[in-house]
Amino acid sequence: MIRILIVDDHPAVRAGLVAVLRSEPGLVPVGAAADEQEGWRLVQRARPDLVLLDLHLPGGNSLALCRRIKAHDPRAKVLIYSAFAHDELAIAATLAGADGMLDKTAPMLELFDGIRRVHRGEHMLAPITPERLQDARSQIPTPDWPIVAMLLDGTPDGDIAATLGVREEELEGRVERLLARLAPTAARSRA
Repeated sequence: MIRILIVDDHPAVRAGLVAVLRSEPGLVPVGAAADEQEGWRLVQRARPDLVLLDLHLPGGNSLALCRRIKAHDPRAKVLIYSAFAHDELAIAATLAGADGMLDKTAPMLELFDGIRRVHRGEHMLAPITPERLQDARSQIPTPDWPIVAMLLDGTPDGDIAATLGVREEELEGRVERLLARLAPTAARSRA
C-alpha cells in the first residue's frame, strides 16, 4: 500500500487525482493540499510514502518544499507532477532532492507506474550530462558552484554549510535562490 499526498493548486486536479488514485489497487491518497504551507502541514501530519507535487504553486516554492520534505523524512519520495516537467529542470529537481518528474499529460497508467517505480526507489529524472551542466552554468553565480557540486554529490546540508563556513539558514536561502534561477516556474514570490 502506497500512501500518497497530493499538492496541487487546482481544485479539479486534486479531486480528480484523489478519485483516480482511490480506484487503483495499492494506491491510497492520504490528503490533498492547495499550496506549499498546507502541503507542509499535511506532510508532517499524514507522513505519506510519496508526495505528488505540482511544480507551479502560487505564492510558494515547490522545490523548496521538496527539500523540506526530504530533510524532514528522507524515506518519503517526491514525484514532481507538472505541466512544466521538462528535462531542462532535471538539475533543479535533483538539487531539490526529487525522486522523479512526470508530465501531467502522461496517461493515468503511466502515472500509476511512475508512482510505483519511485516508491520502489527508482529515480525518474533525466540524467545530468556535462552538456546540461554547461547550459545551467550561465544561470548559476560562480560562488554557488561549490554548493551545486556538493548537492549533486549528496553532501548533507550541515556538511555543506560547515565547508563554506556559513549557517545552515544562510545555505538554505542560497539554495532556494539557486532553485529559483534554475526553475523559475517553480519559484514564485511570496505575495
